[in-house]
Amino acid sequence: MLPAYFWLMVVVVFGLIIGSFLNVVIYRLHTGRSLNDRSHCLSCGRQLEWYELFPVVSYLALRGRCRTCRSFIPYRYALVEILTAMAFVVSYLQTVDVIHFLLSASLLSVLIVGLAYDFYHMIIPDEVSYGAASLAIAIVLWDFLTTGDLSGLASALIGTAVAFLVYASLWYFSKGRAFGFGDAKLAVSLGMLAGTSGVFSLIVLSFWIGALVSVFLILWQRTVLNIGGIGAMSGRVTIKSEVPFAPFLIAAFVLVHFFHVDVLVFIEALYEIVYL
Repeated sequence: MLPAYFWLMVVVVFGLIIGSFLNVVIYRLHTGRSLNDRSHCLSCGRQLEWYELFPVVSYLALRGRCRTCRSFIPYRYALVEILTAMAFVVSYLQTVDVIHFLLSASLLSVLIVGLAYDFYHMIIPDEVSYGAASLAIAIVLWDFLTTGDLSGLASALIGTAVAFLVYASLWYFSKGRAFGFGDAKLAVSLGMLAGTSGVFSLIVLSFWIGALVSVFLILWQRTVLNIGGIGAMSGRVTIKSEVPFAPFLIAAFVLVHFFHVDVLVFIEALYEIVYL
């Protein structure tokens, strides 16, 4: 029998390869370009050779520059590949069978596309929301088929309803200024898997993470960078800046669903530290 670390390395390599494909999807989604077109340098247009397409390795070997024109290759490519590999490892360690692993890894892959696309374009494509919802339904049904536990289906329905209603309400009452409706659609799949036990933590953590990251960016640019914002945002980051929310929502989902973070337990522990 092959050792566990061998399969872990297989999962990492598989994740890096899928991450390379996700980069193509992120770049070409809604551009009308085929996913089958050969990869090329974004600056000089030269088609890349096969040895320039190894995930992460090629990026490091080329030192983040095109071999021909020496233009910088966006760091996003290596980051997405590493993030996808990490997502596959988390799925592998947290799931109990091959089908569940494949569904879970596929879901996280779709979420990574949504995360990156929202970061750069400030919108969550419907393909991401619908794809994530389909995979979430498949995961819930597979869990039911393997366990026969009807309570899981009820929990998924309640989690879906609560998550969607919260973010849809925020979108509606803010007239789209605070949240986009895409956040509410994405929350359908995340709330479904968080269930009744995790949907509260999912919602609260998404706001906490968003607030912490926003405050960090403001302090960072004031003390270190003293330059403009991030991603697609123009100008300096302020409290009123428009910030993509999908990354925070997805990060909260990963913490709740895969690492079982419970906000109430955290608050209780913090209370004991402060007041006891």
